[in-house]
Amino acid sequence: MLIAASPAELRASVSAWQKEGLKVGLVPTMGALHEGHLSLLAKVREQADRVVVSIFVNPTQFGPNEDFSRYPRQEEADISLLKQAGCDLAYLPTVAAMYPQGFSTTISVSGVSEGLCGNCRPGHFSGVATVVAKLLLQGLPDLAVFGEKDYQQLQVIKRLVLDLDIPVRILGAPTLREADGLAKSSRNAYLTPEERKVAPSLYRLLFEAAKRVQAGEAASLACFEAAKALIEAGFAKIDYLEVRDADSLAPVEHPKAPARILGAAWLGRTRLIDNLPLT
Repeated sequence: MLIAASPAELRASVSAWQKEGLKVGLVPTMGALHEGHLSLLAKVREQADRVVVSIFVNPTQFGPNEDFSRYPRQEEADISLLKQAGCDLAYLPTVAAMYPQGFSTTISVSGVSEGLCGNCRPGHFSGVATVVAKLLLQGLPDLAVFGEKDYQQLQVIKRLVLDLDIPVRILGAPTLREADGLAKSSRNAYLTPEERKVAPSLYRLLFEAAKRVQAGEAASLACFEAAKALIEAGFAKIDYLEVRDADSLAPVEHPKAPARILGAAWLGRTRLIDNLPLT
């Protein structure tokens, strides 16, 4: 497995592969890799000849009171895992390489970034859009894959690529879950043993609310009942629990087209997010 630390090194490897007629896929991550990330790598492998995984804890997508300093970092373990999984190149840029002195450009995507996490984490999606645009332009892979667990993020990235004519195909990959339904996430490591027992309630209650909406109940009522049940289960705070159109992320009461139910809630000091499709 190759390791690149600068945009020039990444670009040289990707360009060389593409000159050989090979398709290159990218999996952007913030490290602390788990089976969910490896499922993204496997999805890329289905459609690409070479797989690049980037590991970069991006400071611009964290708010001033968020967990940037304590976000799990385990570079040696991540590199070992990527080698075992058959990754072809690990891209490990430094903050200085991504944001050199004098860096003064940010990208803002309106519409799909509004509401949900956009309200709860001001500036978050500008940080995401900026770093993803840089990663895609630094390597110009043929395709890149992002998990559906961060569904609003996925829609922001699709809009970004479409609007800026970035020649990279964006794929979404289904959320990988633990046996009890909890979405796999690096932040699950923050949960205490007792909190871990409560955490699957988010998935369970989203699932139950989705069934109620699909049976004809108003989305606002189903979501209100689910949010109340989450508090009763032990969650401290609900950031949002809503049904949105699957493409535009506009709020919907009685979906007539594909939709998603999305939730974010706090369990102790840990913020969990999840979502499910409504058909």
